[in-house]
Amino acid sequence: MMLIAAFFALVFVYSLVSRRLERTVITAPILFTLLGVLMSFSHEALTELAMDRKDLLVIAELGLVMTLFTDAARVRPRMLKGDTNLPVRLLTVGMLLTIVLGMLGAVVVVRSLTWWEAGILAAILAPTDAGLGQAIVSSPRVPRRIRQALNVEAGLNDGLSVPFLMFFIALAQARETGAGGSVLARFLMEQLGYGTLIGVGVGLIGGWLLGLAQRKAWMAVPLTQLGVVALPIACVLASEASGASMFIAAFVAGLATQAGFSEVGKHSVEFTEDWGQLLNYFVFFLFGLLITLVWKQFDFAIVAYALLSLTLIRMIPVALALRGTHLSKPTVLFMAWFGPKGLASIVLGLVYLEGETNLPGETTIKLIVMATVLLSILAHGISALPAINRYTRAIAALGDDAPEHETVEMDRASAGTNSA
Repeated sequence: MMLIAAFFALVFVYSLVSRRLERTVITAPILFTLLGVLMSFSHEALTELAMDRKDLLVIAELGLVMTLFTDAARVRPRMLKGDTNLPVRLLTVGMLLTIVLGMLGAVVVVRSLTWWEAGILAAILAPTDAGLGQAIVSSPRVPRRIRQALNVEAGLNDGLSVPFLMFFIALAQARETGAGGSVLARFLMEQLGYGTLIGVGVGLIGGWLLGLAQRKAWMAVPLTQLGVVALPIACVLASEASGASMFIAAFVAGLATQAGFSEVGKHSVEFTEDWGQLLNYFVFFLFGLLITLVWKQFDFAIVAYALLSLTLIRMIPVALALRGTHLSKPTVLFMAWFGPKGLASIVLGLVYLEGETNLPGETTIKLIVMATVLLSILAHGISALPAINRYTRAIAALGDDAPEHETVEMDRASAGTNSA
């Protein structure tokens, strides 16, 4: 109970000064991670962590499930149209190159990893977290098109990373056990196939029922949020029973629910911006506590790869993906730098470890993920406000017809900041 008590005490204190902190470089992830670090000085807290590890993982998984559902639910198809559409470029060319370059970098820098283990690492670190640079995606000083591109990218790349992660895990296990065909077939059937079917079923049926209840005026408006939140929870329960991926199911359900209930994005964002934030903050709190147990194991190769992951492995793919958009160099550099690693990478890393694959490079993967996220929490949190100032000065001379100021469609569901 000490961990929970300390966490909610900080939540209360943070709520009292949250508006003042918005003007500083102290972000919520930095604050809650720091509290987790401080809790490591308590023997009782470490004992609770060891005893309740699986329960704490469930909380972290629920946080990612809610984030995946919300992110998918609030992205409208029209936001992904157009030859020069920035989110599409970042989510296709940019993301694929990030994973490929991440694999290559891991094999070169960390020589102990196999190619498939390097793929696992690259997939875990591929998602970005707009919550770590919330000042970026919420600042009116940053052109709307740029804000939306980073926001939509962060909203969808966590869900898109999950199949890659599971695919590389299956390949790595097949290599270790020698049962290649059967392992891959079971992976495709259970994790991807069942997960997709559950997501489609829950989303279509749940969305239709919510839409019907709204049209018939059966549903009290204040309770709409609870009806929406029940859908990703249903995905979790169905996935646990069938052995499917709850993350794929929740992500697909968020997309499918829009077919019957177009307002799902608005109501899911309302929930995640309020109560859902507690789950996200708790993940960073737990991360801070865990980091104190392993930081002494960070060696040169681990730190070197973490730095590469936040710089070249992110920046080169983004620069290549944005070729032909005619964006200015300051804009490309700005978008390339703000690819922070946060909630999704933490939870995907935990899920990988709890899967007990027992791969030879498991410890190395864990340490690199933790080092990368820790550096990202600090670097992207501290640099957000100064970067906005420099960027706005750099593009001040651009005319209204510059690509940065191209009109984009936004609605309430898609305009909210991403928490993952």
